[in-house]
Amino acid sequence: MAEIGEKKIWKCKNHEIEYGKKTLVMGILNVTPDSFSDGGKFFNDKTAVLHALEMEKCGADIIDIGAQSTRPGYSEIAPEEEWRRLKGVLSELRAKTELPISIDTYFPYVAEKALQAGADIINDVSGVFNEEMARIVKDTGAGWIIMHSQGEKQSITEDVSSFFDKMLKECREYGINRNRLCFDMGIGFGKNYEENLELLANIDKYKKSGFPLLLGTSRKRVIAQSSGQGIPEKRVYGNIAADTFGIIFGADIIRLHDVENEIQGIKTADEILLRRRS
Repeated sequence: MAEIGEKKIWKCKNHEIEYGKKTLVMGILNVTPDSFSDGGKFFNDKTAVLHALEMEKCGADIIDIGAQSTRPGYSEIAPEEEWRRLKGVLSELRAKTELPISIDTYFPYVAEKALQAGADIINDVSGVFNEEMARIVKDTGAGWIIMHSQGEKQSITEDVSSFFDKMLKECREYGINRNRLCFDMGIGFGKNYEENLELLANIDKYKKSGFPLLLGTSRKRVIAQSSGQGIPEKRVYGNIAADTFGIIFGADIIRLHDVENEIQGIKTADEILLRRRS
């Protein structure tokens, strides 16, 4: 959360998303047959849209649609196939909600198609500065979530901080307005258990002032290993613990599957933190 009284805006096309006043909830909508936690459950367009609308009803601030699994050991699909999975869901959902819609993709082809069809944010897990993606973000005014994926790891917190600085510099040199950017430390991407925990424990050491920070631990292996819960759908309590810690130390957006239940922990953490800072 931002400091009290300080209004911060993340600009995503026509949306001006205020962060810091409360922790924002990004609901995950996987339209894949092979996601590690809910693969195939929302592969049907109608079912996917209904689930997205249910997440909105439960309090989601942003809907993040992904059509390609990035679980460990995943098999990459072609950009054309990813867009084929996305386009029907995106079109129907855009007609039924005014919430900002994010697209989880690292393909510029998919990003451009999705933004033309009504998406507002590109959630890019590639971990690299792609000039074609940068051009699309710049031309459309989309929000861009930039995630750390892998690095030298002499110190994982220093590595993430350096990566954020490097990406910010490249965006600035390319002419992308800083108020379009959001950062993500990439829990579970190219990191082992200890590194994931170190990042969760030290958010304040690498968070960049003036930029929203997204945290995504939902149902991931670090939660399974720390909580001892092997079933992804039952990791809600471990997720609430991790997300609460993240909120205390500066996470602005929480990306999660189970909006209905986990939002209780987020709201409670916000209320307690508000009193601590007043």
